[in-house]
Amino acid sequence: MKKEGFVPNRDIILALTADEENGKSNGVDWLLKNHRELIDAEFALNPDSGGVRPDKPQIVGFEATEKLYGDFQVLATNPGGHSSLPTPNNAIYHVANALAALQKWTFPFELNAVTREYFAQMAKIETGQRAADLRAILATAPDEKAVERLSQDTHTNAVMRTTCVATMLSGGHAPNALPGRAEANVNCRIFPGHSQEEIRLQLVKLFNDPQLTVRYRSDTGELMDHGSDRKAMAPPPLRDDVMNSLRSVAAKFWPGFTVLPIMEAGASDSIYTMNAGIPSYGISGVAIERADDRAHGRDERVKIDAYYTGVEFYYQFLKALTTPAP
Repeated sequence: MKKEGFVPNRDIILALTADEENGKSNGVDWLLKNHRELIDAEFALNPDSGGVRPDKPQIVGFEATEKLYGDFQVLATNPGGHSSLPTPNNAIYHVANALAALQKWTFPFELNAVTREYFAQMAKIETGQRAADLRAILATAPDEKAVERLSQDTHTNAVMRTTCVATMLSGGHAPNALPGRAEANVNCRIFPGHSQEEIRLQLVKLFNDPQLTVRYRSDTGELMDHGSDRKAMAPPPLRDDVMNSLRSVAAKFWPGFTVLPIMEAGASDSIYTMNAGIPSYGISGVAIERADDRAHGRDERVKIDAYYTGVEFYYQFLKALTTPAP
């Protein structure tokens, strides 16, 4: 844009930051705390959320809100001893029993303004039982069978409730010794309106084991007996300039696709910019099929044509958003 002499009708600030949703010395959080003046913008566009789903139903989603991230350490300790003299008080068993309880537990179904609109629009483009179920969960008294059926789909389940899952596990120090210590990391994606501390207390109640401690693990790895009382970000007001530009450019790249507001099941840097008072819109032009969503996996990948299409999309989107009026 600069090489071709394009003159936007407003400043465009490009912030390239280290790490994802973190970066202790060069992340968005650090940048806002130390050099707010460099990125003090009217609004922010975040390409790390939203996205294009090219399989059916075909949608272009923009992040209107997101769930709150939370890691919790589940820890058991005891004196240990020789493995030839086992006792029921085994640190590994305590943690294993807690994780088994978590596996069977389902947080309650919830809706907010963003997910209600998302499901209402999806009901218009889905068909058959799934469309009927989407309409049924929007009723004043949501249909429990419809909720149960929709929960079988991983992506749908993730935006219907808080989710917590075991992601790391360690315990013991030798094959011939009773474990003196066992711990697991439980990763939670918390539905807006609930805090990390509220979910920590729910885990304590669910595990119901005085031999366990459940502590909140901060982004820097610090363990705390009390989680944050902060709750997920509220949706920003939808700007006509952003939405009109998004719809017009998306129609060129993906004709017939539906542009939808989504609640991001994961986390993004938007939580930092939103908390700093900068309305933030998660918009990405990279298409990833639902069955090939491998984010954070060791085999994470993006199709080559999807990558280059995403680059071209953002180039045209920014030009449409900042082209001076005639």
